[in-house]
Formats: sequence, structure tokens, C-alpha cells
Amino acid sequence: MDRKNDIREFLISRRAKISPEQAGIPSYGELRRVPGLRREEVAQLAGVSTDYYTRLERGSIRGVSDSVLEAVASALQLDEAERAHLMDLARTASEPSRRMARRPPQLRVRPGVLRLLDGMTGVVAMVQNGRSDVLAANLLGRALYGPVFTFAEPPAPDAPGLLPNQARYLFLDPGAADFYPDWRAIAATTVAMLRSEAGRNPHDRSLNELVGELTTRSGLFAALWAGHDVRIHTTGTKRFHHPVAGDLSLQYETLDLPGDEGQTLFTFTAESGSASENALAFLASWAAPPPETTTAGGPAGGYPVPGTRPRAQPGTHNPGKTEPTHD
Repeated sequence: MDRKNDIREFLISRRAKISPEQAGIPSYGELRRVPGLRREEVAQLAGVSTDYYTRLERGSIRGVSDSVLEAVASALQLDEAERAHLMDLARTASEPSRRMARRPPQLRVRPGVLRLLDGMTGVVAMVQNGRSDVLAANLLGRALYGPVFTFAEPPAPDAPGLLPNQARYLFLDPGAADFYPDWRAIAATTVAMLRSEAGRNPHDRSLNELVGELTTRSGLFAALWAGHDVRIHTTGTKRFHHPVAGDLSLQYETLDLPGDEGQTLFTFTAESGSASENALAFLASWAAPPPETTTAGGPAGGYPVPGTRPRAQPGTHNPGKTEPTHD
């Protein structure tokens, strides 16, 4: 990825989002030629010269101090995710070329983490990386995300398999809009997370290939990617329309795995006494294998994917949903 271009477009997009009124700059009703703030206004707010800020916005950010970056971030009213992204862009732009080719993120999930997934029987749990690849999941995780796993299956038995990937499913499978009632919001969040990951790891070849694939195959992805929005994904609620269990509203939590850089544990739970709790219990019962086939680390529990898993049977299609068009 082109660091200078990323820096330029990110700063321009953030500047365009801040009105003079938001920044406390009187406009006196004048007609402005650009949306948001002018470069000289950002420079004034950040306490730097206009020429200096112009160089920053053109991507010349190597060697810029953290204090200047913080001043620019404050002038542009960046949130936590945007500030972190700006720092990542500056860090990776300043790295010597010999350090740019980093080892690819670890795809193997440690046995101890797999056993942890095995033990989380009443919770949806899976391990995901920054590219939105699902690296491992417990039984309930594979059951809930059955459509995502099915979409990743090779077209023929001897064809190479792909890791289930949330972004690829969201933008390339027409059924994703039915599976996710809040499909557009989830799509925007997913792209924002990929943008954040690209800021941290611009030389991740697999990530660049994924972005290239989705940009050429999905007009919506291309439009969202061009927006340069970033987001930190920690906790919240996600709704599902599952082909077997029906409608579920689940609370998710994320936990980074310090021993495995780039890997995050995702868990989903239902509120006690809710209809979603009943639906999740039904899904767990439906997916449960015969007792004699349950082995830790095997298909019944925390298992590296792709691999065997319960397959969701087609359910009643919700006529109220609108399928996405991937142009």
C-alpha cells in the first residue's frame, strides 16, 4: 500500500468532516470552496505553519514528532481509533526498509487456546485475525456462523480451501444481507477494521490481496474503503437471522491474545432469560454431536478451520430482507 497516498487521503478526509463551527472558527457566512476546514485553519489550530501542515498532508510524515501528530489529531478532533491510525501511518512511514518485510501474522492457534474454546460450551467463541479470517471456533461458533463457513468451502473436493473470512462473506455472498439484519452497518464496521489493520500492517500480502479482491468485486466495499474510516472493535451487540435458530441478538466481547500477535478471541452471549438465550440453547442442542465423537481439540470443539463442522440446514427465508447487490 502507498503510505504517502494513505496519509494524504486520510488527513484530507478527516479535515473535510470538521466544519468551521465545530472547530470554533467563525465563518461570517462566507462561501467556502472546500468542505470542512482549510489547510491553513488546521495548521493554526495545531500550532504549526501552513507550509509544514501542507507537507504533512502530502504524506511527508517521516520523522514527525508524536507531539506534532497529537496536535494535528486534536485540531482534526480525531477519535481514539483515528488517532491510533494516524500514529500507525506515521510509524510505518518512518520504518527503515529493512524492517518493512515483517513475518506474516501467525495463523496457527495454540493448543491451549483450542482447549479454552473447547471448554466454552455455552458461549459462541472463535479466534480471528486482523484480516477477519476465522482461525478457530468452538462447536457453537461454527454452528452460529455456519453460512460463513459454508461460503469458504472449496468448489470441489480436491480444490484448495480458504479460511472462512468475514469480509469476503459479507461482500461477496448475496445471502449475507439475510444473515445479518444490520448488514450495511456491519459492512461499514468491517471495512473500518480492515483499514485499521492496513495502518498497522501495510505490508501484509494476504491483507493487500483481500482488499484488492473485494475492491474489484464489490462497489460498496470500494466506496467504503475510499472513505478511510477506521474503528476499534471491542464490545457491542450483533443481530443474526440464523437459518436454524431464527433471530438472535447477542452481546460480543473481544480479547486480544498477547502471546499471539494479531489474534483476537471473540465471544458472543445472550442476555439471561431472553428469547435469544433460548435460541442459542436450541442451536447448541441442534449442533451437538453424539457423545462418543466429542474430543477436545477435534471437530466438536476448538478446532482450527477450515475443518469439519455442523452444517446449517436451509431455513425459512425472511421476505422482509433485501439482498445486497455486489457490483
